[in-house]
Amino acid sequence: MSSPEQPWVLQICHGYDGPFLDCARQYAALFQGTQYKVLTVYLTGDRDTNVEAGSASDEVIFLEYTSRQMRGLKLSAIRDVARLGSSRNFALCIAHRFKPTYIACLATRLPIIGVSHAFGVYRRRMRRWFANAFRKRLMLFGVSDAVRNDLRRCLPTWQDGRILCLYNRIDLNRAEFCIADREQARRALGLSESGWIVGHVGRLHPDKDQATLLKGFAAALPSLPDGSVLAIIGEGRLERSLKLLAVELGIAENVRFLGHIANARQFFRAFDTFALTSDHEPFGMVLLEAMVAGVPVVCSDCGGGREIVEDVGLLFPLGRPDLLADRLIAIARQTEEQLESFRSAARERLSERFSDAQIKRRFWALPAMGSFDGALREPLS
Repeated sequence: MSSPEQPWVLQICHGYDGPFLDCARQYAALFQGTQYKVLTVYLTGDRDTNVEAGSASDEVIFLEYTSRQMRGLKLSAIRDVARLGSSRNFALCIAHRFKPTYIACLATRLPIIGVSHAFGVYRRRMRRWFANAFRKRLMLFGVSDAVRNDLRRCLPTWQDGRILCLYNRIDLNRAEFCIADREQARRALGLSESGWIVGHVGRLHPDKDQATLLKGFAAALPSLPDGSVLAIIGEGRLERSLKLLAVELGIAENVRFLGHIANARQFFRAFDTFALTSDHEPFGMVLLEAMVAGVPVVCSDCGGGREIVEDVGLLFPLGRPDLLADRLIAIARQTEEQLESFRSAARERLSERFSDAQIKRRFWALPAMGSFDGALREPLS
């Protein structure tokens, strides 16, 4: 039980869907082994014991608002967060996405780190006005250099030290432990044990540009090993049109639309390569997950994906299925020695740039951590 003087960090998340549960875990992990306790608040989503356990926080609260209730001024949420903010000795608030940042600024007097997980968050005039109104106690993190640069373009009068990059990251040991082996993964996904598999995970949405993925695979297929298959995990509004495109390209028999699969990252060893074709991906957590599994990656050369893949995977220009095809063929022709070299380089990249331990060191070394009027103290040794 904490004393009244126990310092706390308040973390506010819009919800825990998709990657945001792990985002909450990532930021809570920054304070493990320090004198700070972390209270994580989910504005939307039902109470869930698995989410509570996965948040890596000292306490988790579910406000259980609906998405509809989160529109407009969000006065009820502001009142609830204000009550929580006065309930203990908070030193800092971390807010993921704009709505939680908006609520945190209005409900508390805390220094706030607003984490941006997408491009264009502050392109709207009213959001720029809001950020400027609270700039004295607001700092912004982008999940990649690309997102950070977008924030700086939107808020050109801000000092660079108030808009920084703190990468998304991965718990390497835990991630490796949870990955099924190749045979188990293929069996779970209903894939052939002997085929050469190109994997993809993502919403079936224009931003993910799966049309280029299909066209690139179709162009590469004659030069790929016999029985090659493109396995797409995900669901969304483009499913029907993408299936029709696969038919038009003559590759329907070689494409598997597997739909939504919970915890898909545990099955990444089913793939011989992983392809991400997104239009300006803010980060690309699936790339880290593929690299942990030892799977060669190919990614569109834009957004945050480039920062992950450069020098340890293959890049191709956005929207160029012909060049994606070249990259897929090149990976299919790699020797086992070359593949092992990739795995070694990928592991080193993950450890040096995208691990929990490395990002925690970077966070506490940021000069800006001392800019909140001494609100934060250094972690205990």
